[in-house]
Parts: sequence; C-alpha cells; structure tokens
Amino acid sequence: MGALVTLDLPDDSPMLGLPWVVTFGPLGDPAQWEPVVCGPYERPHALALAEAVVAEEQLMAVVEPLVPALSADEVRGEIAAAQLAARDELARIEESDLYGDFSDVVDEELERAAAQEEQPPTPRPAPTEEELRAGFDRIAELLRRKGR
Repeated sequence: MGALVTLDLPDDSPMLGLPWVVTFGPLGDPAQWEPVVCGPYERPHALALAEAVVAEEQLMAVVEPLVPALSADEVRGEIAAAQLAARDELARIEESDLYGDFSDVVDEELERAAAQEEQPPTPRPAPTEEELRAGFDRIAELLRRKGR
C-alpha cells in the first residue's frame, strides 16, 4: 500500500470547489522516475482515483487544488498568500510551549492510531469513465465562468 497526501480543509472552504490534480510519484527515491500529474478532477474523484491506485502499489499520491489564475498578478497573489500562511504557521510553532503538558494529546493520538490499526482503510471505488467525463464538463464550465 502506498501513501496519499492532501489538504485537510474545513467543510466550507472555497478550495473544495476548485479543480484538483493528482501527482503520482515514487514512494522512496524520487530519482527512480518522473512523477505523473493527472487531472483536473473534482475533489472526490481525485481522492477516489488516488486511493484506488495507491491501495495496490507502493506509490505516493498528492491530491491538491488547481488554482486557475488569469494573470501573472493573480499567480503572484497566490504565491504571496502561500508564503504568508507558511510564515504564520512557523510563528505559531515557535510561539508554542514546547515543554507543555501533552498527555491529553498523546492519549488521543494513541487511541486514534489504535482504532486505525484495527480497521484498515478501504479505498473508495475509482470513479467510472462516465463520472469522470461529467466532472470534466463541470470543471470546464467552472473555468469558463472564472473571472466573469
């Protein structure tokens, strides 16, 4: 079984409605072969495809939103927002009490890990070609409306 990496977003995140891509790559040495990028898909389809592939092979799948930008300034804005978020996260980590009482957190993590060990995750079934094509149509309409 491989690994799947994606963003943990709140249910009301506007990013959930964006097109998503899946990057498949080697789980070990990145020099083994060049990663393969697939998409765009709707998020549930991207996750299901990634789960179906990594369930059977030792691969890493990264599922992430595709941000349709209409100008270099929009791209620069997205980059600046990502950089700001990274700085904020670093500042939050640096300000935290590294020697605080983590017993509650550790207990919760151990309980969660034990529950996961008991019930191995079952991958969702991969979407059918018809479902993917319908998703492509919805993504195309989303991209046509972008900026209007």
